[in-house]
Amino acid sequence: MMRTLFLQPPSFDGFDGGAGSRYQAKREIRSFWYPTWLAQPAALVPGSRLIDAPPAKMGMGPILEDVKNRDLVIMHTSTPSFGSDVRVAKMLKEVNPKLIIGMVGAKVAVQPNESLEKGDPIDFVARNEFDYTIKEIAEGKPLAEVDGITWRNENGEIIANKDRAMIEDMDGLPFVTEVYKRDLKIEDYFIGYLKHPYISIYTGRGCKSRCTFCLWPQTVGGHHYRTRSPENVAAEIRLAKQYFPQVKEFFFDDDTFTDDLPRAEAIARELGKMGITWSCNAKANVPYSTLKVLKENGLRLLLVGYESGNQQILHNIKKGMRIEVAREFTKNCHDLGIKIHGTFILGLPGETKETIRETINFAKEINPHTLQVSLAAPYPGTFLHKQATENGWLNENEAELIDENGVQIAPLHYPHLSHEEIFKSVEVFYKEFYFRPSKIFSILNEMIRDPQMMKRRLREGMEFFQFLRQRHAS
Repeated sequence: MMRTLFLQPPSFDGFDGGAGSRYQAKREIRSFWYPTWLAQPAALVPGSRLIDAPPAKMGMGPILEDVKNRDLVIMHTSTPSFGSDVRVAKMLKEVNPKLIIGMVGAKVAVQPNESLEKGDPIDFVARNEFDYTIKEIAEGKPLAEVDGITWRNENGEIIANKDRAMIEDMDGLPFVTEVYKRDLKIEDYFIGYLKHPYISIYTGRGCKSRCTFCLWPQTVGGHHYRTRSPENVAAEIRLAKQYFPQVKEFFFDDDTFTDDLPRAEAIARELGKMGITWSCNAKANVPYSTLKVLKENGLRLLLVGYESGNQQILHNIKKGMRIEVAREFTKNCHDLGIKIHGTFILGLPGETKETIRETINFAKEINPHTLQVSLAAPYPGTFLHKQATENGWLNENEAELIDENGVQIAPLHYPHLSHEEIFKSVEVFYKEFYFRPSKIFSILNEMIRDPQMMKRRLREGMEFFQFLRQRHAS
């Protein structure tokens, strides 16, 4: 068995490029997702180690010391961080020339040849799902015999092996919480809308929806929702409770946990028996009857991608959601006491000044507890990227999704709407939503009732204003 290191390398200060992050960028409020996509293969490789450098505030010193005694390093990379990650790989090879370095993630999955051509220190990249791919390589299987990789042979030739079959037996994967306990400090992981400390895991992979902008289903996870059994999920939560009694909330990071309603209800009932507080990703179409079951069994919050308040834009991005259904769903959540963190995207195809105003007004009308406003990001491998390339909507350098500080930029532009107009609308959106008297009163009331929330909101407020200052500086 190769001595294997799984690495999320250092990059921009505060940059969340972890494999669980849907937008690899620096947040308006400092946030870090768990590196679950790295932890899963790490759980399959005995004696391995996972280093997630950004949340641990770890520099290159201890990493370079560690790799002196490694045979194999698996690095997660992303489109925004790829250049920086290649520089890290070069540093690793300099201290240990015999090291085999592989990269995983959506970037290399969809651009394997280009990634190897631009990354001399990289020996191979894994395409699509890579859990068992990495296990086989760590066990010493020759690269020529490993499905699902593109690799560089001793003559420098780039070779693409046949695709690896997608995993269907999700219960056959080991629990990632074993790796969390072994290698991570859970207090390092923080999301503004989740209780702290929290833990996130996947209960399934893939998403039925066909949203044109969404990275993971189009590159790694696929559109077939492959799930773990409710009993298997409950067993991991029981173990996590034992390992981490300090955890205040569990988050299920499936692209859309509510894609299978009977299963979601079955898992909820298992969690209800344990008295668990939990949250998950959901589409804005869950019926009242299911919402009631979830709430009665510990559901606290739903992370909901509304994206836009304009129906035509939702059609353009193949969201498969109707505005009136989203309104009814949100009202039901409010009535049941389920909090919502709503996510919106500005700059999607069909966006105009008028549709931006429509979306801001829609967000204020439905009034989620908190929200996140992102800029449309055409990641390679997505239909949105194909559209943008064909229609000339991109910057001259299409790889620029973030600025030199790791903050999202507006890479898309349209004949009637400029980069700058889209970029500035994010700040307008945040200010109009949060600086309303009713929202200010709600936040202050929450802070007064909960000293921990008081501390968190003050810190988040400082980070938010720092974020706005940095945007102006850009």
